[in-house]
Amino acid sequence: MRTVERWLTSPWRRSCAGALAGALPVLAFPAPSLWWLAYVALVPWLLLARSAPTGRRAAYDGWCGGFGFMVAVHSWLLPSLHVFIFLIAGLLSLLWAPWGWLTHRLLGGEPSPARAAVAVLVLPSGWLMVELVRSWQGLGGPWGMLGATQWQVTPALRLASVGGVWLLSFLVVAVNVAVAVLVSVREARAPAVASLVATAAATSAAWVWAPRPDVDGHVRIAVVQPGVVDGGDSGDRRFDREEQLTRQLAGQHPDLIVWGESSVGYDLGDRPDLARRIAVLSRETGADILVNVDARRSDRPGIYKSSILVGPDGPTGERYDKMRLVPFGEYIPARSLFGWATSVGKAAGEDRRRGTEQVVMNVGHGLRVGPLVCFETAFPDMSRHLAQDGAQVLIGQSSTSSFQHSWAPEQHASLAALRAAETGRTMVHATLTGVSAVYGPSGERVGPWLGTDASTAQVYTVPIARGVTPFVRYGDWPVDGALLVLAVYCLSEGLRTVRLRRGAGAPLVPPARTAHGSPVRPGR
Repeated sequence: MRTVERWLTSPWRRSCAGALAGALPVLAFPAPSLWWLAYVALVPWLLLARSAPTGRRAAYDGWCGGFGFMVAVHSWLLPSLHVFIFLIAGLLSLLWAPWGWLTHRLLGGEPSPARAAVAVLVLPSGWLMVELVRSWQGLGGPWGMLGATQWQVTPALRLASVGGVWLLSFLVVAVNVAVAVLVSVREARAPAVASLVATAAATSAAWVWAPRPDVDGHVRIAVVQPGVVDGGDSGDRRFDREEQLTRQLAGQHPDLIVWGESSVGYDLGDRPDLARRIAVLSRETGADILVNVDARRSDRPGIYKSSILVGPDGPTGERYDKMRLVPFGEYIPARSLFGWATSVGKAAGEDRRRGTEQVVMNVGHGLRVGPLVCFETAFPDMSRHLAQDGAQVLIGQSSTSSFQHSWAPEQHASLAALRAAETGRTMVHATLTGVSAVYGPSGERVGPWLGTDASTAQVYTVPIARGVTPFVRYGDWPVDGALLVLAVYCLSEGLRTVRLRRGAGAPLVPPARTAHGSPVRPGR
Protein backbone atom coordinates (compact mmCIF):
# COMPACT_ATOMS: atom_id res chain seq x y z
CA MET A 1 0.00 0.00 0.00
CA ARG A 2 2.82 2.38 0.89
CA THR A 3 4.50 1.54 -2.40
CA VAL A 4 1.38 2.59 -4.27
CA GLU A 5 1.16 5.81 -2.26
CA ARG A 6 4.79 6.64 -3.07
CA TRP A 7 4.17 5.90 -6.75
CA LEU A 8 1.18 8.26 -6.75
CA THR A 9 3.19 11.16 -5.34
CA SER A 10 4.13 12.04 -8.91
CA PRO A 11 1.40 14.35 -10.31
CA TRP A 12 1.77 12.89 -13.81
CA ARG A 13 1.49 9.30 -12.63
CA ARG A 14 -1.46 10.21 -10.45
CA SER A 15 -3.21 11.94 -13.37
CA CYS A 16 -2.69 8.92 -15.63
CA ALA A 17 -4.01 6.63 -12.90
CA GLY A 18 -7.08 8.87 -12.58
CA ALA A 19 -7.78 8.76 -16.31
CA LEU A 20 -7.45 4.97 -16.38
CA ALA A 21 -9.70 4.62 -13.31
CA GLY A 22 -12.31 6.82 -14.99
CA ALA A 23 -12.18 4.76 -18.18
CA LEU A 24 -12.76 1.45 -16.40
CA PRO A 25 -16.61 1.63 -16.37
CA VAL A 26 -16.72 1.56 -20.19
CA LEU A 27 -16.29 -2.23 -20.01
CA ALA A 28 -19.72 -2.48 -18.38
CA PHE A 29 -21.36 -1.00 -21.50
CA PRO A 30 -21.91 -2.91 -24.75
CA ALA A 31 -20.12 -4.44 -26.55
CA PRO A 32 -18.20 -6.00 -23.61
CA SER A 33 -21.44 -5.75 -21.54
CA LEU A 34 -19.75 -6.75 -18.28
CA TRP A 35 -22.77 -5.29 -16.44
CA TRP A 36 -21.63 -6.62 -13.04
CA LEU A 37 -18.41 -4.60 -13.31
CA ALA A 38 -20.42 -1.38 -12.99
CA TYR A 39 -20.94 -2.10 -9.28
CA VAL A 40 -17.20 -1.91 -8.52
CA ALA A 41 -15.79 0.01 -11.51
CA LEU A 42 -15.79 3.36 -9.67
CA VAL A 43 -13.98 2.01 -6.61
CA PRO A 44 -10.41 2.74 -7.86
CA TRP A 45 -11.47 6.27 -8.80
CA LEU A 46 -13.10 6.80 -5.39
CA LEU A 47 -10.05 5.48 -3.53
CA LEU A 48 -7.77 7.73 -5.56
CA ALA A 49 -9.77 10.88 -4.75
CA ARG A 50 -10.06 9.79 -1.10
CA SER A 51 -6.29 9.47 -0.79
CA ALA A 52 -5.54 12.87 -2.31
CA PRO A 53 -3.30 15.03 -0.10
CA THR A 54 -5.60 18.06 -0.50
CA GLY A 55 -9.12 18.82 -1.63
CA ARG A 56 -7.70 20.68 -4.62
CA ARG A 57 -5.79 17.60 -5.75
CA ALA A 58 -8.96 15.50 -5.29
CA ALA A 59 -10.85 17.88 -7.57
CA TYR A 60 -8.10 17.39 -10.15
CA ASP A 61 -8.43 13.61 -9.70
CA GLY A 62 -12.13 14.03 -10.41
CA TRP A 63 -11.32 15.94 -13.60
CA CYS A 64 -8.80 13.32 -14.74
CA GLY A 65 -11.25 10.49 -14.10
CA GLY A 66 -14.00 12.34 -15.93
CA PHE A 67 -11.68 12.87 -18.90
CA GLY A 68 -10.89 9.16 -19.07
CA PHE A 69 -14.57 8.27 -18.75
CA MET A 70 -15.73 10.67 -21.49
CA VAL A 71 -13.02 9.62 -23.95
CA ALA A 72 -13.63 5.91 -23.34
CA VAL A 73 -17.43 6.07 -23.60
CA HIS A 74 -17.26 8.21 -26.76
CA SER A 75 -14.18 6.62 -28.32
CA TRP A 76 -16.22 5.58 -31.35
CA LEU A 77 -16.45 9.29 -32.27
CA LEU A 78 -12.68 9.56 -32.71
CA PRO A 79 -12.71 8.89 -36.49
CA SER A 80 -15.30 11.63 -36.95
CA LEU A 81 -14.12 14.32 -34.53
CA HIS A 82 -10.40 13.51 -34.34
CA VAL A 83 -8.61 15.78 -31.83
CA PHE A 84 -11.83 17.66 -31.16
CA ILE A 85 -13.09 14.80 -28.97
CA PHE A 86 -10.28 15.48 -26.48
CA LEU A 87 -11.26 19.14 -26.26
CA ILE A 88 -14.91 18.22 -25.65
CA ALA A 89 -13.93 15.59 -23.06
CA GLY A 90 -11.63 18.05 -21.32
CA LEU A 91 -14.43 20.60 -20.95
CA LEU A 92 -17.16 18.16 -19.89
CA SER A 93 -14.90 16.39 -17.41
CA LEU A 94 -14.83 19.59 -15.36
CA LEU A 95 -18.24 18.44 -14.10
CA TRP A 96 -16.49 15.70 -12.10
CA ALA A 97 -14.07 18.06 -10.34
CA PRO A 98 -16.58 18.96 -7.57
CA TRP A 99 -17.43 15.26 -7.27
CA GLY A 100 -13.78 14.43 -6.67
CA TRP A 101 -13.51 17.18 -4.06
CA LEU A 102 -16.69 15.93 -2.38
CA THR A 103 -15.28 12.40 -2.26
CA HIS A 104 -12.21 13.66 -0.45
CA ARG A 105 -14.33 15.77 1.87
CA LEU A 106 -16.50 12.85 2.95
CA LEU A 107 -14.13 9.88 2.77
CA GLY A 108 -10.68 11.42 3.22
CA GLY A 109 -8.61 10.60 6.30
CA GLU A 110 -10.43 8.44 8.84
CA PRO A 111 -14.13 9.16 8.29
CA SER A 112 -16.54 8.39 11.08
CA PRO A 113 -19.43 5.97 10.53
CA ALA A 114 -21.79 8.97 10.34
CA ARG A 115 -19.68 10.64 7.66
CA ALA A 116 -19.49 7.39 5.67
CA ALA A 117 -23.27 7.04 5.87
CA VAL A 118 -23.65 10.59 4.53
CA ALA A 119 -21.24 9.74 1.68
CA VAL A 120 -23.43 6.84 0.55
CA LEU A 121 -26.25 9.35 -0.06
CA VAL A 122 -24.36 12.47 -1.12
CA LEU A 123 -21.83 11.03 -3.60
CA PRO A 124 -24.48 9.22 -5.74
CA SER A 125 -26.53 12.43 -5.66
CA GLY A 126 -23.50 14.37 -6.88
CA TRP A 127 -22.96 11.86 -9.67
CA LEU A 128 -26.59 12.26 -10.72
CA MET A 129 -26.07 16.02 -11.00
CA VAL A 130 -23.15 15.40 -13.35
CA GLU A 131 -25.33 13.16 -15.50
CA LEU A 132 -28.15 15.70 -15.41
CA VAL A 133 -25.98 18.57 -16.65
CA ARG A 134 -24.23 16.62 -19.38
CA SER A 135 -27.58 15.18 -20.51
CA TRP A 136 -28.46 18.58 -21.93
CA GLN A 137 -28.69 18.18 -25.68
CA GLY A 138 -26.29 21.08 -26.28
CA LEU A 139 -23.57 19.23 -24.34
CA GLY A 140 -23.98 15.99 -26.27
CA GLY A 141 -26.93 14.32 -24.58
CA PRO A 142 -27.22 11.47 -22.06
CA TRP A 143 -24.97 8.94 -23.78
CA GLY A 144 -23.06 6.75 -21.34
CA MET A 145 -25.24 7.16 -18.25
CA LEU A 146 -23.95 4.67 -15.72
CA GLY A 147 -27.39 3.14 -15.16
CA ALA A 148 -27.54 2.22 -18.85
CA THR A 149 -25.05 -0.59 -18.17
CA GLN A 150 -27.91 -2.57 -16.59
CA TRP A 151 -29.99 -2.83 -19.79
CA GLN A 152 -30.08 -6.65 -19.74
CA VAL A 153 -30.54 -7.19 -15.98
CA THR A 154 -34.19 -8.03 -15.28
CA PRO A 155 -34.35 -6.70 -11.68
CA ALA A 156 -32.69 -3.47 -12.82
CA LEU A 157 -35.22 -3.05 -15.62
CA ARG A 158 -37.96 -3.35 -13.01
CA LEU A 159 -36.30 -0.50 -11.11
CA ALA A 160 -36.15 1.50 -14.35
CA SER A 161 -39.95 1.34 -14.55
CA VAL A 162 -40.02 3.02 -11.12
CA GLY A 163 -37.35 5.71 -11.43
CA GLY A 164 -35.88 5.44 -14.90
CA VAL A 165 -32.21 5.19 -15.71
CA TRP A 166 -31.65 7.89 -13.06
CA LEU A 167 -32.55 5.49 -10.26
CA LEU A 168 -30.23 2.85 -11.68
CA SER A 169 -27.32 5.29 -11.82
CA PHE A 170 -27.94 6.37 -8.23
CA LEU A 171 -27.98 2.80 -6.92
CA VAL A 172 -24.95 1.71 -8.94
CA VAL A 173 -22.88 4.61 -7.57
CA ALA A 174 -24.19 3.97 -4.04
CA VAL A 175 -22.97 0.37 -4.23
CA ASN A 176 -19.56 1.57 -5.46
CA VAL A 177 -19.27 4.02 -2.55
CA ALA A 178 -20.24 1.29 -0.07
CA VAL A 179 -17.64 -1.08 -1.51
CA ALA A 180 -14.97 1.64 -1.36
CA VAL A 181 -15.79 2.22 2.31
CA LEU A 182 -15.71 -1.51 3.03
CA VAL A 183 -12.22 -1.95 1.61
CA SER A 184 -10.65 1.23 3.02
CA VAL A 185 -12.40 2.34 6.23
CA ARG A 186 -12.68 -0.42 8.80
CA GLU A 187 -14.45 1.74 11.39
CA ALA A 188 -17.24 2.66 8.95
CA ARG A 189 -18.13 -0.75 7.61
CA ALA A 190 -21.52 -0.85 9.35
CA PRO A 191 -23.11 1.94 7.23
CA ALA A 192 -21.52 0.45 4.11
CA VAL A 193 -23.13 -2.92 4.77
CA ALA A 194 -26.41 -1.18 5.63
CA SER A 195 -26.40 0.63 2.26
CA LEU A 196 -25.83 -2.63 0.40
CA VAL A 197 -28.72 -4.21 2.29
CA ALA A 198 -30.90 -1.17 1.51
CA THR A 199 -30.09 -1.46 -2.20
CA ALA A 200 -31.03 -5.13 -2.20
CA ALA A 201 -34.24 -4.30 -0.31
CA ALA A 202 -35.17 -1.55 -2.79
CA THR A 203 -34.64 -3.92 -5.71
CA SER A 204 -36.73 -6.61 -4.04
CA ALA A 205 -39.51 -4.14 -3.24
CA ALA A 206 -39.60 -2.93 -6.83
CA TRP A 207 -39.72 -6.51 -8.05
CA VAL A 208 -42.70 -7.28 -5.83
CA TRP A 209 -44.71 -4.06 -5.79
CA ALA A 210 -43.97 -2.15 -9.02
CA PRO A 211 -46.92 -2.51 -11.42
CA ARG A 212 -46.27 -4.71 -14.43
CA PRO A 213 -47.47 -3.77 -17.92
CA ASP A 214 -50.74 -5.44 -18.88
CA VAL A 215 -50.36 -7.03 -22.32
CA ASP A 216 -53.66 -7.02 -24.16
CA GLY A 217 -52.69 -7.84 -27.73
CA HIS A 218 -49.95 -8.19 -30.31
CA VAL A 219 -49.05 -6.53 -33.61
CA ARG A 220 -46.61 -7.47 -36.34
CA ILE A 221 -43.94 -4.89 -37.09
CA ALA A 222 -41.31 -5.41 -39.77
CA VAL A 223 -37.83 -3.88 -39.71
CA VAL A 224 -36.01 -3.35 -43.01
CA GLN A 225 -32.22 -3.19 -42.62
CA PRO A 226 -30.46 -2.77 -46.00
CA GLY A 227 -26.91 -3.00 -44.65
CA VAL A 228 -23.86 -1.02 -45.71
CA VAL A 229 -24.17 0.60 -49.13
CA ASP A 230 -21.18 2.71 -50.18
CA GLY A 231 -20.28 4.76 -53.21
CA GLY A 232 -21.29 8.00 -54.87
CA ASP A 233 -24.76 6.77 -55.78
CA SER A 234 -25.29 5.06 -52.41
CA GLY A 235 -28.58 6.90 -51.80
CA ASP A 236 -30.23 5.47 -54.92
CA ARG A 237 -28.78 1.99 -54.43
CA ARG A 238 -29.84 1.93 -50.77
CA PHE A 239 -33.39 2.82 -51.78
CA ASP A 240 -33.36 0.01 -54.36
CA ARG A 241 -32.19 -2.44 -51.70
CA GLU A 242 -34.85 -1.29 -49.24
CA GLU A 243 -37.48 -1.66 -51.93
CA GLN A 244 -36.30 -5.18 -52.71
CA LEU A 245 -36.31 -6.25 -49.05
CA THR A 246 -39.71 -4.69 -48.39
CA ARG A 247 -41.27 -6.52 -51.33
CA GLN A 248 -40.24 -9.79 -49.65
CA LEU A 249 -42.67 -8.97 -46.82
CA ALA A 250 -45.70 -9.43 -49.07
CA GLY A 251 -47.83 -12.25 -47.66
CA GLN A 252 -46.34 -11.98 -44.14
CA HIS A 253 -49.13 -9.60 -43.01
CA PRO A 254 -47.18 -6.92 -41.13
CA ASP A 255 -49.15 -4.13 -39.45
CA LEU A 256 -46.31 -1.63 -39.94
CA ILE A 257 -42.99 -1.57 -41.79
CA VAL A 258 -40.12 0.55 -40.47
CA TRP A 259 -37.11 1.79 -42.42
CA GLY A 260 -34.04 3.24 -40.69
CA GLU A 261 -32.72 6.77 -40.32
CA SER A 262 -31.90 8.58 -43.60
CA SER A 263 -33.41 5.68 -45.53
CA VAL A 264 -34.66 8.16 -48.15
CA GLY A 265 -32.20 10.81 -49.28
CA TYR A 266 -34.65 13.03 -51.16
CA ASP A 267 -37.66 15.08 -50.16
CA LEU A 268 -40.74 13.17 -51.30
CA GLY A 269 -42.33 16.41 -52.47
CA ASP A 270 -39.47 16.89 -54.93
CA ARG A 271 -39.38 13.20 -55.88
CA PRO A 272 -42.99 12.04 -56.38
CA ASP A 273 -41.60 9.02 -58.21
CA LEU A 274 -40.08 7.75 -54.95
CA ALA A 275 -43.31 8.43 -53.09
CA ARG A 276 -45.20 6.36 -55.67
CA ARG A 277 -42.73 3.48 -55.37
CA ILE A 278 -43.16 3.41 -51.57
CA ALA A 279 -46.95 3.59 -51.96
CA VAL A 280 -46.83 0.56 -54.28
CA LEU A 281 -44.89 -1.32 -51.60
CA SER A 282 -47.54 -0.36 -49.05
CA ARG A 283 -50.28 -1.81 -51.27
CA GLU A 284 -48.32 -5.00 -51.93
CA THR A 285 -47.58 -5.64 -48.24
CA GLY A 286 -50.85 -4.32 -46.82
CA ALA A 287 -49.06 -2.07 -44.30
CA ASP A 288 -48.06 1.56 -43.95
CA ILE A 289 -44.33 2.23 -44.20
CA LEU A 290 -42.51 4.59 -41.84
CA VAL A 291 -39.52 5.99 -43.72
CA ASN A 292 -36.99 8.59 -42.65
CA VAL A 293 -36.10 11.44 -44.99
CA ASP A 294 -32.84 13.36 -44.64
CA ALA A 295 -33.10 16.13 -47.22
CA ARG A 296 -33.78 19.76 -47.93
CA ARG A 297 -37.53 20.30 -47.70
CA SER A 298 -39.50 21.55 -50.65
CA ASP A 299 -42.08 23.42 -48.57
CA ARG A 300 -39.76 25.36 -46.25
CA PRO A 301 -36.06 26.35 -46.04
CA GLY A 302 -33.42 24.06 -44.62
CA ILE A 303 -32.52 20.40 -44.22
CA TYR A 304 -34.63 18.26 -41.89
CA LYS A 305 -34.52 14.69 -40.67
CA SER A 306 -38.14 13.55 -40.74
CA SER A 307 -40.11 10.40 -39.98
CA ILE A 308 -42.80 10.23 -42.68
CA LEU A 309 -45.61 7.72 -42.90
CA VAL A 310 -46.46 6.46 -46.38
CA GLY A 311 -49.64 4.49 -47.08
CA PRO A 312 -51.12 2.87 -50.20
CA ASP A 313 -52.10 6.29 -51.56
CA GLY A 314 -48.81 8.00 -50.77
CA PRO A 315 -47.70 10.10 -47.78
CA THR A 316 -50.48 10.18 -45.20
CA GLY A 317 -49.56 13.57 -43.76
CA GLU A 318 -48.20 12.02 -40.54
CA ARG A 319 -44.74 13.55 -40.07
CA TYR A 320 -42.25 14.07 -37.27
CA ASP A 321 -39.25 16.38 -37.66
CA LYS A 322 -36.29 15.51 -35.45
CA MET A 323 -36.05 17.89 -32.50
CA ARG A 324 -32.76 17.07 -30.78
CA LEU A 325 -29.84 17.17 -33.14
CA VAL A 326 -26.39 15.65 -32.67
CA PRO A 327 -23.80 18.36 -31.86
CA PHE A 328 -21.19 18.60 -34.62
CA GLY A 329 -22.75 15.63 -36.46
CA GLU A 330 -25.92 17.49 -37.48
CA TYR A 331 -25.12 21.04 -36.45
CA ILE A 332 -22.15 22.95 -35.07
CA PRO A 333 -22.79 24.85 -31.83
CA ALA A 334 -21.66 28.49 -32.22
CA ARG A 335 -20.61 27.83 -35.81
CA SER A 336 -18.87 31.21 -36.05
CA LEU A 337 -16.56 30.07 -33.24
CA PHE A 338 -16.23 26.32 -33.92
CA GLY A 339 -16.79 26.15 -37.66
CA TRP A 340 -13.19 25.03 -38.10
CA ALA A 341 -14.31 21.59 -36.85
CA THR A 342 -15.40 20.79 -40.43
CA SER A 343 -11.75 20.83 -41.49
CA VAL A 344 -10.58 18.22 -38.97
CA GLY A 345 -13.46 15.75 -38.93
CA LYS A 346 -16.84 14.82 -40.33
CA ALA A 347 -18.71 17.72 -38.74
CA ALA A 348 -21.87 19.01 -40.38
CA GLY A 349 -21.22 21.28 -43.34
CA GLU A 350 -24.69 22.81 -42.90
CA ASP A 351 -26.84 22.84 -39.80
CA ARG A 352 -30.00 20.72 -39.83
CA ARG A 353 -33.24 22.40 -38.76
CA ARG A 354 -35.14 21.31 -35.65
CA GLY A 355 -38.71 20.15 -35.32
CA THR A 356 -40.97 21.86 -32.81
CA GLU A 357 -43.04 19.08 -31.19
CA GLN A 358 -43.26 15.35 -30.71
CA VAL A 359 -45.85 13.41 -32.69
CA VAL A 360 -47.90 10.27 -32.06
CA MET A 361 -48.91 8.71 -35.39
CA ASN A 362 -51.96 6.64 -36.29
CA VAL A 363 -50.55 3.97 -38.58
CA GLY A 364 -53.66 1.88 -39.22
CA HIS A 365 -54.86 -1.35 -37.64
CA GLY A 366 -55.70 0.73 -34.55
CA LEU A 367 -52.01 1.20 -33.77
CA ARG A 368 -50.49 4.45 -32.44
CA VAL A 369 -46.71 4.81 -32.54
CA GLY A 370 -44.26 7.42 -31.27
CA PRO A 371 -41.20 7.97 -33.51
CA LEU A 372 -37.76 9.01 -32.30
CA VAL A 373 -34.78 9.65 -34.56
CA CYS A 374 -31.20 8.59 -33.88
CA PHE A 375 -29.81 9.57 -30.46
CA GLU A 376 -33.20 10.88 -29.32
CA THR A 377 -33.65 7.34 -28.01
CA ALA A 378 -31.05 8.22 -25.35
CA PHE A 379 -33.36 10.83 -23.78
CA PRO A 380 -35.72 9.32 -21.16
CA ASP A 381 -38.01 12.35 -21.19
CA MET A 382 -38.84 12.03 -24.90
CA SER A 383 -40.07 8.44 -24.72
CA ARG A 384 -41.90 9.26 -21.48
CA HIS A 385 -43.80 12.10 -23.15
CA LEU A 386 -44.75 9.87 -26.09
CA ALA A 387 -46.15 7.28 -23.68
CA GLN A 388 -48.12 10.01 -21.90
CA ASP A 389 -49.51 11.14 -25.27
CA GLY A 390 -50.87 7.68 -26.03
CA ALA A 391 -48.16 5.93 -28.03
CA GLN A 392 -48.60 2.14 -27.85
CA VAL A 393 -45.24 1.37 -29.47
CA LEU A 394 -42.06 3.46 -29.53
CA ILE A 395 -40.11 3.52 -32.80
CA GLY A 396 -36.44 4.48 -32.98
CA GLN A 397 -35.00 5.09 -36.46
CA SER A 398 -31.22 5.15 -36.50
CA SER A 399 -28.21 4.63 -38.73
CA THR A 400 -24.78 4.31 -36.98
CA SER A 401 -23.39 3.42 -40.44
CA SER A 402 -20.33 5.61 -39.77
CA PHE A 403 -19.43 3.53 -36.69
CA GLN A 404 -19.77 -0.03 -37.93
CA HIS A 405 -16.57 -1.39 -36.43
CA SER A 406 -17.01 0.15 -32.97
CA TRP A 407 -19.12 -0.42 -29.87
CA ALA A 408 -21.59 2.31 -30.89
CA PRO A 409 -24.20 0.11 -32.65
CA GLU A 410 -24.53 -2.24 -29.67
CA GLN A 411 -24.60 0.64 -27.19
CA HIS A 412 -27.29 2.42 -29.17
CA ALA A 413 -29.48 -0.68 -29.51
CA SER A 414 -29.25 -1.39 -25.77
CA LEU A 415 -30.85 1.97 -24.95
CA ALA A 416 -34.13 0.74 -26.41
CA ALA A 417 -34.42 -1.84 -23.61
CA LEU A 418 -34.28 0.92 -21.00
CA ARG A 419 -36.81 3.12 -22.81
CA ALA A 420 -39.19 0.15 -23.08
CA ALA A 421 -38.86 -0.73 -19.40
CA GLU A 422 -39.24 2.88 -18.28
CA THR A 423 -42.46 3.44 -20.23
CA GLY A 424 -44.01 -0.05 -20.25
CA ARG A 425 -44.18 0.16 -24.05
CA THR A 426 -42.56 -2.05 -26.67
CA MET A 427 -39.73 -0.28 -28.49
CA VAL A 428 -38.57 -1.06 -32.01
CA HIS A 429 -35.03 0.08 -32.84
CA ALA A 430 -34.64 0.06 -36.64
CA THR A 431 -31.33 0.93 -38.29
CA LEU A 432 -29.83 1.08 -41.74
CA THR A 433 -26.80 -1.03 -40.95
CA GLY A 434 -27.40 -2.64 -37.53
CA VAL A 435 -27.82 -3.27 -34.74
CA SER A 436 -31.63 -3.43 -35.06
CA ALA A 437 -33.58 -4.86 -32.13
CA VAL A 438 -37.00 -5.01 -30.46
CA TYR A 439 -37.75 -4.96 -26.72
CA GLY A 440 -41.04 -5.74 -25.00
CA PRO A 441 -42.80 -3.57 -22.41
CA SER A 442 -40.68 -4.96 -19.56
CA GLY A 443 -37.43 -4.38 -21.45
CA GLU A 444 -37.13 -8.03 -22.49
CA ARG A 445 -35.71 -8.85 -25.92
CA VAL A 446 -38.26 -9.82 -28.57
CA GLY A 447 -36.93 -11.82 -31.50
CA PRO A 448 -33.39 -11.65 -32.89
CA TRP A 449 -30.91 -8.82 -33.03
CA LEU A 450 -29.99 -7.85 -36.59
CA GLY A 451 -26.23 -7.38 -36.44
CA THR A 452 -24.01 -5.08 -38.43
CA ASP A 453 -23.40 -7.81 -41.01
CA ALA A 454 -27.11 -8.34 -41.79
CA SER A 455 -29.03 -7.11 -44.83
CA THR A 456 -32.57 -8.36 -44.35
CA ALA A 457 -36.20 -7.72 -43.49
CA GLN A 458 -37.46 -9.20 -40.23
CA VAL A 459 -41.03 -9.39 -38.90
CA TYR A 460 -41.48 -9.19 -35.12
CA THR A 461 -44.64 -10.09 -33.22
CA VAL A 462 -44.59 -7.46 -30.49
CA PRO A 463 -46.82 -7.16 -27.41
CA ILE A 464 -49.07 -4.14 -26.91
CA ALA A 465 -49.31 -3.11 -23.25
CA ARG A 466 -51.50 -0.70 -21.36
CA GLY A 467 -51.12 0.95 -18.00
CA VAL A 468 -48.80 3.63 -16.65
CA THR A 469 -45.44 2.95 -15.03
CA PRO A 470 -44.36 4.98 -11.96
CA PHE A 471 -41.65 6.59 -14.08
CA VAL A 472 -44.18 7.81 -16.67
CA ARG A 473 -46.47 9.04 -13.91
CA TYR A 474 -43.91 10.72 -11.64
CA GLY A 475 -41.03 11.48 -13.98
CA ASP A 476 -37.44 12.12 -12.90
CA TRP A 477 -38.10 11.97 -9.17
CA PRO A 478 -34.65 10.47 -8.37
CA VAL A 479 -33.12 13.68 -9.73
CA ASP A 480 -35.36 15.76 -7.49
CA GLY A 481 -34.39 13.56 -4.55
CA ALA A 482 -30.70 13.98 -5.33
CA LEU A 483 -31.12 17.76 -5.47
CA LEU A 484 -32.81 17.65 -2.08
CA VAL A 485 -30.01 15.54 -0.58
CA LEU A 486 -27.36 17.96 -1.85
CA ALA A 487 -29.33 20.98 -0.65
CA VAL A 488 -29.66 19.51 2.85
CA TYR A 489 -25.96 18.60 2.91
CA CYS A 490 -24.88 22.08 1.80
CA LEU A 491 -27.18 23.69 4.37
CA SER A 492 -25.85 21.50 7.19
CA GLU A 493 -22.26 22.21 6.16
CA GLY A 494 -22.99 25.92 6.06
CA LEU A 495 -24.51 25.88 9.54
CA ARG A 496 -21.58 23.82 10.81
CA THR A 497 -19.11 26.35 9.39
CA VAL A 498 -20.98 29.23 11.03
CA ARG A 499 -20.91 27.47 14.42
CA LEU A 500 -17.18 26.78 14.11
CA ARG A 501 -16.44 30.41 13.25
CA ARG A 502 -18.49 31.67 16.17
CA GLY A 503 -16.74 29.21 18.46
CA ALA A 504 -13.34 30.33 17.19
CA GLY A 505 -14.15 33.97 18.02
CA ALA A 506 -14.89 33.36 21.73
CA PRO A 507 -12.19 32.70 24.35
CA LEU A 508 -11.90 29.04 25.22
CA VAL A 509 -10.93 29.71 28.94
CA PRO A 510 -11.03 32.81 31.21
CA PRO A 511 -7.80 34.87 31.23
CA ALA A 512 -5.36 33.81 33.92
CA ARG A 513 -4.87 36.06 36.93
CA THR A 514 -1.25 36.98 37.64
CA ALA A 515 0.51 39.14 40.15
CA HIS A 516 1.40 41.69 37.50
CA GLY A 517 -1.99 41.59 35.82
CA SER A 518 -4.29 41.69 38.82
CA PRO A 519 -7.51 43.62 38.39
CA VAL A 520 -7.06 44.88 41.93
CA ARG A 521 -3.50 46.10 41.46
CA PRO A 522 -2.99 46.66 37.74
CA GLY A 523 0.53 46.91 36.50
CA ARG A 524 2.02 45.12 39.52
